[in-house]
Parts: sequence; C-alpha cells; structure tokens
Amino acid sequence: MYTVENAMKNAPAGSLSRQNPDETWDVVIVGSGFTGMAAAIEAAKAGAKTLVIEKMPTAGGNSIIDEGMLSVVLSPQQKKRHIKDSSSLLADDMLQNGEFLNDREKVTFIADESSKLYDWTVEELGIEWLPVVTWAGGHSVPRTLTVKTGSGREIYEKCYERVKALNVEIRCRTYVEQIDRDADGAHGVFVREGYDFPDSSSGNPRYIRAEKGIVLAYGGFAADPDYRAQFDEMLRDYDTTNQPGATGELWRETERIGCMQIEAGRIQCTPWSNPREKGMGRAWLFADYVGADAGLWVNTAGERFVNELGNRKSSAEAVLDQHRAGLRALAIGNALSKERLDKIRPGYLDEILALGLIDRYETLADIEKDWIIPEGRLVATLKRYNGHVKKKKDPDFFRPIQCHEMLIDGPWYVAEMMPKVHHSMGGLYTDCDARCIDASTAEVIPHLFAAGECAGGVHGACRMGSCAILDCLVMGRVAGSRAAAGVKA
Repeated sequence: MYTVENAMKNAPAGSLSRQNPDETWDVVIVGSGFTGMAAAIEAAKAGAKTLVIEKMPTAGGNSIIDEGMLSVVLSPQQKKRHIKDSSSLLADDMLQNGEFLNDREKVTFIADESSKLYDWTVEELGIEWLPVVTWAGGHSVPRTLTVKTGSGREIYEKCYERVKALNVEIRCRTYVEQIDRDADGAHGVFVREGYDFPDSSSGNPRYIRAEKGIVLAYGGFAADPDYRAQFDEMLRDYDTTNQPGATGELWRETERIGCMQIEAGRIQCTPWSNPREKGMGRAWLFADYVGADAGLWVNTAGERFVNELGNRKSSAEAVLDQHRAGLRALAIGNALSKERLDKIRPGYLDEILALGLIDRYETLADIEKDWIIPEGRLVATLKRYNGHVKKKKDPDFFRPIQCHEMLIDGPWYVAEMMPKVHHSMGGLYTDCDARCIDASTAEVIPHLFAAGECAGGVHGACRMGSCAILDCLVMGRVAGSRAAAGVKA
C-alpha cells in the first residue's frame, strides 16, 4: 500500500512538495494530442481551471500527423449508401479483431458513442467530413469517414481552437519526471519546465498540484526502441510511423507508482508503410486504399498473399512472411484506383508519384520486368482476381469484394510495403469512467484518469483502422469530465 512517506521518498530532490506547490490547478492533463484536447474541452466546460502540459516544443503529438479517419456507425454517409450497420456490429468487429482480449464493457461503450461523437465533431468543433464512406481493414462494413481536408491536423486544430476559447493553458516543453501519488490518490506532478527533448536533466524543476484530478494522455511508445524491444527484440531496429516524442518514460513511471498495466507487449505494426520515406509519411494511404477498395497486394513472385481487407495484425504478419521468404510486398492499383482516390484525396496520387514514392507503368509486363516478377505471373494473378470480382466472391483469401470492379485498364501504379511500428495497444487498465486502477489492490486510484493510446483494454490484440480517433475522443471527453467532477469511486 502506498503512503505519503513512501511516495515522497523517491520524489525529485529539493523543496518541491504538494504542501508548497509552485502552482495549483483543478485539472492537469499530461499530453496534448486528440485525447488531451478532448479532455481539456470537457474539463473546462465543467468549470475546472485546466492546464495541459506537453513535453515537446509544439503541441499535438501524433495527432497532427494523423490522416483524419473516424469510424462512425449510422453516419449520414452510410445512410446515403443504404449501408446496414449498428454499434453492436462495430463492437463485435473490435472484439473479434482484438482476439477478445479487449475490455468488452469499454468497447461496447465506445461503439455506442460513435454516432454522438460524430455529432459533437460537427456541431461543437465545426469539422467537415467528406461525403464518402470507405472500408477499413477488419471492419464488416464501410464505416470510415475522412475529414474534408484529408488530414487529422484539421481535427486537431479545431480542438485546439476550442480549448483556447475556453481559456485552457497549453504549456509545451514541460516534462513530467514523476507523478505524486499515495494511498489517498494522485495529487500533482513533478515537472521540468523549459525541457529540451530528449535531455531529461534539462529544464527547471517545479511541482504542479492538481486539486481535482490528473488526466494521463501521454500516448504510446512506438518511437522508443529500447522500451519496445523489452517486449519484442525484433522491433528494436524497425522504423516507426510516430513522431519522436512517442517514448516510454511515463509508461515506466505509472508502473512505478502502482498503476495496473495490461497487454503492454501488444505492439501494432502497419502493413502498408512505404520504405522510401521515413516515419508515417504519405504514401501509405495508397497501399491501404488499394487494399481496401480498388487494387490488390502481391509479392514479387506475382502472387496475392493475404486478404487485403484483413486487420493490421494479420496483414503485417503476412508482409513479414514475404520478407522472410526473400520476397517483397507490393500494392498495385490502376486507373480505377486513381479515379477513386481522387474523390477522397484530390491530387494525392499525382503528388506522391511526383515525389517518387510510387511508380507508374503502362502495362503489367512493365511491372514484372521492373520488379523481377516471373514473366506472365502477374497477368495470371490479375486475371484470376478479376474472375473473383465478376463472381463477387474471393475463394482464395475471402476478401469482401461485393462492391469491387475489375482491374483492367492502365496506367498501373505500384508501391512497395514495409511494416513500421505504429501503435501501443496495451497500457493502463481503466474503467469506463477512465479511472486508473491500483495493481496491488485492484481498487480505483482517486483523482487519476487515463485515456487514449496510453490506456489499454480497447483494442486487444489488434486495433482496427479508423478506431484510434474514436477511442481518443470518446474516452478523452470522459476523462476530462470525470476529472473535473473530482470522481473518486
């Protein structure tokens, strides 16, 4: 059991203490991405004096490089296309793809909130969504919406504007060294202000007290090779889609103060990232989209190797299997792919082509020659695939192709695929009120909340595409409102 004496024993040296804080707020939010912004909005609306702290020089984290895709049940876009969907079907998809390692209650809650969240983004934030709905990997039906500008930055900036309008302070270059927690709960954070990433000794030590609650929204650790390697050594040398600040120091700190953690070793890699660019980049969307709607994935033996609409876990493992066999994995689209992509990302394909991230070919034979694919093999694969499309059934990999069209006319476009470390699916064990749980007592830790990627239980073994923003915004709003209310148990 934690006591004041034991908790303060390991506190940073100096006169810093909760009895003599440098400053006091009602709610302190650690992290400034989607989750942190959603929490800040709800906390401030509830009347709480709210501070958001961010260790990096600029706010936003991974959210400002997100592509802005959101899973929504019964959206106007679905209704227009007469797509039958329900929150229970979304929850079932999340549970099945998560191999039932998810928290069923939390998954059901988030799925039930998806329609309300859509209304909130439109009515409160003023976000505009494209009129189309797409099919993301692992989903039973098309339910993925894309922000009109084609970038998650749009969602983030709308959240940021709302937060500032509510007089919330966002303080960057503020690094959390330790969380002040004892048997009575969480009380504040020891920080270094003026922090220079990644120097943990930089900045000025301060103590910030939180009277009502602390919301942890610090995200995952995909950019921390040492931390992720303790779960899977093979991942140490992989590139990541994340921004550099996605590191594991607060994963270590929350473990130190006794927070229950679950499934921390469940680390998701993308299947469709592009080896010609660092980080998340831009070309991944081409491979992802052709796999979902208009195109196919093949190896350099000229053969399909996976259900292109499978979840990220199975797809990434299939790509890695090709590498182990000495083959490369390719996403192939054609004129139809470009036509479809231009509707949701006008000019996108031309831009990544100009950047040299994908290649253009007049014929399938040209692709075979350039990628050293056995002559005629790719042609045979396309012929077989088109036969499946004509019959609306894929007996090879059971890809849903009822709405697909045959791939016939060039020009053809090709992108190589290379997995990158993407998402931390485990994390802090929380309930549906976003309250953290003590590892030794299994009781709620008063005044300590967590949501978003740092919290586990939502995605299980595999996060489906377009469910991250749903999780972050739904649970971020819950965490902020509960923290502002001073919810304990």
